[in-house]
Amino acid sequence: MKARQNLVGPRIRQLRYQLGLTQNELSARICLQGWDISRATLSQIEARLRCVTDYEFLCIARALRMPAESLLPTGAGIKRAISEFFPEKPAD
Repeated sequence: MKARQNLVGPRIRQLRYQLGLTQNELSARICLQGWDISRATLSQIEARLRCVTDYEFLCIARALRMPAESLLPTGAGIKRAISEFFPEKPAD
């Protein structure tokens, strides 16, 4: 399994669904923010297969019309996300 590349992908997908947007529609909104993103790239981000830069993160938040912090996991979600990035290694 390929390592996770971002924390925000699942939340971006969730917010996109809540807003009733397709990946094409959201990528078009993101383009209006100044980042030329394809639907395929957005799909990779949502699937956590691609890293997201700070600039890209902010463009996505603006395109979703959400505060940037709303894209980050919270509560148990952040603990789960961190454990996926840093799985515990068995003691030697």
